[in-house]
Amino acid sequence: MFNGIHHVAIICSDYERSKHFYTDILGLTIIAENYRAQRESYKLDLALPDGGQIELFSFPDAPSRPSRPEAQGLRHLAFFVDNVEECAAKLTAKGIEVEAIRIDEYTGKAFTFFADPDGLPLELYQA
Repeated sequence: MFNGIHHVAIICSDYERSKHFYTDILGLTIIAENYRAQRESYKLDLALPDGGQIELFSFPDAPSRPSRPEAQGLRHLAFFVDNVEECAAKLTAKGIEVEAIRIDEYTGKAFTFFADPDGLPLELYQA
């Protein structure tokens, strides 16, 4: 029935800051960028290498969403990578705080977490 995830939508508090983070820091490619005047909102479509997408939205006065302590709802967004240690080092070199690398007790795969500018938990997970 399902073939995969097409996109994940993220609402940010500061559009330019988040655009910089997802494109310049994480290196995602812009597919399309649109300003929707009637909603006073940007919609930025970003490509992931596997064909998936992230939709980055800005809305005026959007309420904050708690992420810590963990709240009900979407917990985090995980990216699979070839080498967690290398990716974590690249993020750290760009000034992004990355948690210590851990090993998933069920799969034996390395993983770690970092956050986007709004505190959304993002994960690097060993392919």
